[in-house]
Amino acid sequence: MAETITIEGDNITLDLLLVRRFGFAGQGAVSKTLALNPGLSALGPVLPLGTKVTFPDAPVVPDRQAKVVTLFGEV
Repeated sequence: MAETITIEGDNITLDLLLVRRFGFAGQGAVSKTLALNPGLSALGPVLPLGTKVTFPDAPVVPDRQAKVVTLFGEV
């Protein structure tokens, strides 16, 4: 479900906003966020106070499984 917030701080960029909302998975949500917010890119890199931003649904992050290697072979 999409969520809308209002910018209330100084020097807030879209990238920073998405990382704060979604963690580092938010870096891939820039294009979806711009699609949901027509005219947002025209405001420049720093979002002005009072700007309303609608977030997309949380990005799906695939599970990472670390490959464990020991001296005696793979586990």
